[in-house]
Amino acid sequence: MDHFQLKDGHLHCEDVPMSRIADEVGTPVYVYSKATLERHAAVFRDALAGVGRGEPLLAFAVKANPNLAVLKVLANQGYGADVVSVGELRRALAAGMEPAKIVFSGVGKTAAELRAALEAGIGQFNLESEEEGEELSEIASEMGMRARCALRINPDVDAGTHDKISTGKADNKFGTPIGDAASLYARLATVPGLEMRGLAMHIGSQLSDLAPLEAAFEKLGKLLKTLRESGQSVRQVDLGGGLGVPYKSGEILPSPGEYGAMVRRVTQDWDVSLAFEPGRVIAGNAGVLLTRVVRVKRGVVHPFVVVDAAMNDLARPAMYGAWHDFVAVEPDGEEMTANIVGPICETGDTFATGRQCDRLERGDLAIFRTAGAYGATMASSYNSRGFVAEVLVDGDRFAVVADRIAADSIMNAERVPDWL
Repeated sequence: MDHFQLKDGHLHCEDVPMSRIADEVGTPVYVYSKATLERHAAVFRDALAGVGRGEPLLAFAVKANPNLAVLKVLANQGYGADVVSVGELRRALAAGMEPAKIVFSGVGKTAAELRAALEAGIGQFNLESEEEGEELSEIASEMGMRARCALRINPDVDAGTHDKISTGKADNKFGTPIGDAASLYARLATVPGLEMRGLAMHIGSQLSDLAPLEAAFEKLGKLLKTLRESGQSVRQVDLGGGLGVPYKSGEILPSPGEYGAMVRRVTQDWDVSLAFEPGRVIAGNAGVLLTRVVRVKRGVVHPFVVVDAAMNDLARPAMYGAWHDFVAVEPDGEEMTANIVGPICETGDTFATGRQCDRLERGDLAIFRTAGAYGATMASSYNSRGFVAEVLVDGDRFAVVADRIAADSIMNAERVPDWL
């Protein structure tokens, strides 16, 4: 459920008409619903209540939506952060997320990033390789600290999602092969400056089936048992994220409740504290991209609805062939079949082809739904376009939570050397 609904024939975010946001902020603009973020955070938290030993750690995947206001809403809900760069770390801290609730993942953490995370006192490093563990050991020892670590495992399980967001197959770059994990964990447990406390796993994003997750978790459980039988201490297991959301109206995906029931069943004998890294499932349906129709252009088969949003604002359709429902802000009950495209000089700047949608004309407003995750965070300035603004709605009020960055501002950061 989200809070983008028609009221008296006009689409609202909570109690704010979308046309009001367009008039006051301009388009394109991302619009987030605070009530939806809070609801999704609560539903996911409730679904996992009581799993594992003690309170589970819920670390929001900052890459899904790093907006400071969004992170602040989730911090107020008791969430921590899963970060993959020092920039994301600083955002999480600036939003008030507790350092002890921050997990640092990713295969390419630099020495400077490892040092910054140690200085911040984060709760856990998810080590992706032996080489990373050795480098972190040197830095932590030099600083007179011990880094709390989990070893990320690659279970060689196909998540059944898009290849570009799959992370748990043997040929993916993430984690340590599960066959090498026991010996590597034992070696790292003897290295100075590291406190090996557990295991981590994440097999992909936008999962539409719980079976691959369950298979991966069962492999992890067997590894946990092997480690303990060899005398190793395993107190924490990070099960990652990846739970998908419906992008098409009427699409049914596993619910947080079903996910929680599976986790309980698989982990009931593990005797560990559990951590989770939800991202899309929290933020996806809490945001939309509001856009205005530039014109409707005749086509050979279908007309082209040209909107002022583009692939630089919402990259998922161009990158993954992803679907986003596209609806009018003021539908008149009539429909059309059209190609929905942006103004960028790329054929890839196509949001939908042959899409049945509300009838639209020049100047009409429309939204791309389920754009609260992997939307603004993946934006670029391609074609010398600026960066889109972002708005957070709370009941009958809203605030701009990220300014629109004009193309001129980007150009002003560039320099032409004197010798040209």
